[in-house]
Parts: sequence; C-alpha cells; structure tokens
Amino acid sequence: MSDFDNASNRFLGWLGRRGVREPAEQQYAKGSGDLIQAVRRHLLDEIATFLVSHRLDVTSTNLVTTHGIFSGGNPVLARKIAKRHAAGLEITQEWLDEVAGIDQSDKQHNGVELLIGQMENSIEIFSRNTNAARSATSEYSVELEGHVAELAASSETGQIISHFTKMATAMLERTRQLESDMHRSEEEAESLRRSLEKAKREAEVDHLTGLPNRRAFEAVLEREYREARGAMEPLAVAFCDIDHFKRVNDTHGHDTGDRVIRLIAETLARISDDKCHVARHGGEEFVMLFRGLPVSEVKNQLDDVRESMADRRLINRKTDQPVGRVTFSAGIADIFDYPDPRAAMKAADEALYAAKEAGRNQIHVARNL
Repeated sequence: MSDFDNASNRFLGWLGRRGVREPAEQQYAKGSGDLIQAVRRHLLDEIATFLVSHRLDVTSTNLVTTHGIFSGGNPVLARKIAKRHAAGLEITQEWLDEVAGIDQSDKQHNGVELLIGQMENSIEIFSRNTNAARSATSEYSVELEGHVAELAASSETGQIISHFTKMATAMLERTRQLESDMHRSEEEAESLRRSLEKAKREAEVDHLTGLPNRRAFEAVLEREYREARGAMEPLAVAFCDIDHFKRVNDTHGHDTGDRVIRLIAETLARISDDKCHVARHGGEEFVMLFRGLPVSEVKNQLDDVRESMADRRLINRKTDQPVGRVTFSAGIADIFDYPDPRAAMKAADEALYAAKEAGRNQIHVARNL
C-alpha cells in the first residue's frame, strides 16, 4: 500500500469512515505515557501526513487549516475533504484555499496584522516624542537654573534683559517644535486607531452577504457559551446548507449562485436577534447559534424558514429562465449535550449530512446517545 493510501486511510479513520482503533489510544494502551501527550503527537502526525501526502506547502495558513480539520474545529471542511477524497479527486492548494475561504479572509487578517504593526510603530514614535519632551523639560530646568544663577550674580540691567530675552526665545522655539511633533504623533495614532477598528470590523464580515463570517462567529460562540453556561440557559448550534447549489452555479452561472446565497442569508437573518446569531461559514453553508431556546423550538423556527424558502420560485434575471425551487437542509445539536462546543458543531454537521442523505430539504437533530 502506498504512502498516499496509508495517509488517506488514516484520514478517513479519523473521520469515522472505518472502524479502527485510534493510534493515540494504542500508544496509551501500550503504556507509552500520558494520553494527552499521545493525542497531541497523533494530531501533529495526522497534520504532517496530510500535508506531505497531498504535496501541500507547510505554511502557517495550511497548518491552521489542517489543525481545524483534524482537531474537530472545522467539521464542515473535514466533510468536504472526505467527500472529495471519496470521489477520487485531488486535493490541491487552490481547491483547499477556495473551500476554506482562505483567499479573502486571510488577506483581511493579514491587513489587520499590518495595521497593528503600523499602530505599534506609531506608538513607538509617540513614545520617543514623549521622552524627548521630558528630556527637553529637564534641560529647560537646568538652563533656567543656570540663567537664574547668572542673573543673581549680575548687576547690569541690560545684561539681565538680554538673558531674559535669550532664555524666553529659546524656550518658546523648542516648546513650539515639541508641541508640533506631539500633535502630529497624536493625529497619526488616532488615524491608525480608526483604521484598525474599521479593518477589524471588515475582517469579520462576509462581503457577499453582509453577515458575520466564520471568524466572527467563533468569537460569538465563545462568549455565548460562557454566558449561557453561567446562566444555565439552553444553547444550540445549527448548520444550514443550500441543496444542489452546484447545479445552480453550473446551470445559471455564479452571479445567480451569489444571488441565491444572498437570498438564503437574508431569509435566515430575519430570525436573528440578540439570542439568535447567523453567520456564513463558507461557500453555500451557514451556521446559527440559538440561546435560550430548547432544541425543539429551534427546529420549529428553522422549519418555518425552510418551508417559506421552498415555496418561492426564482428567476434568472439575465436569461429569464426559471431557477426553480431553492431549498436548504440543516442539522442541529444541543451544545450542552456534548463535552465542548467543537464536539457539538461536529454533531450538528453530521446531522446536516444525515439530512442530505435522507433526501434534502429537511432538518435533523443530532442525538448524543
């Protein structure tokens, strides 16, 4: 068996596609040490094998992406890779970047990092100017003391006036220059702060739909999980996926496909409020977080949205050809039924996959047996 086949089998084994014992468990069973360390080694081994087997560069972006795949942090991407492998298709860097949403989000992230660097540079300039001001103030004091001593020892009125004039002129010139430097530094720092805040906001928005993106959703999930657990409130996560979306793109073009994505986004956003958050997770997939509602009520709300969407008939505006009925499938999981949010998201994704397998245009609830 080739290295590629070995790697693929291990990857599919991680996804639960075949009944094998996990290497980390085997290591632990043999008494090789702490289970946590074994799991860490196993995770690193899986990441390295995946990158090498598919001839992917060992970049920071690829390491973050593959960590999400193998750690359970990105179950949607893991399912896409499994499906592509099952279809016998090559996993290329271009394809991975596209499905992981790396091209746009990483550029935005890098832009934020650049602005942060600029901000740090500005703060450094500001600090230097502040230090210069303090040093100048100290110099003024020394100079003033010297002039006072000279004035005290002088008996000539003309010389006293001359000393005063020189001292005042020197202090005024230096003070004005320092004030100008400080003012420029303050303006630069404030401008960078505004740019940084704007870039941060833009980096968390999906520009096609206007919804929060996956990065923003993860921050909301962390906050809501912490608060819901403290308040002992229900918390559910749902994955929604447009049915037969590739068919829409292939038949009517990407402009129509984008329109469909925006329409689903608008439809899901109608039920969004302080207790319900919706984000575009990537491609034709959306993720939702419901706080304070039992899973049964979450399912009812999504069913209402799904039925209203299925009743619509769309038209291709360029060709006037009917797009037909557009539906979506969804999977829901009660987050507190699982050890952590990542496990719940994986369960919701598996429930979505089950809804697809059962015929689409339906919603399944994950059961933690």
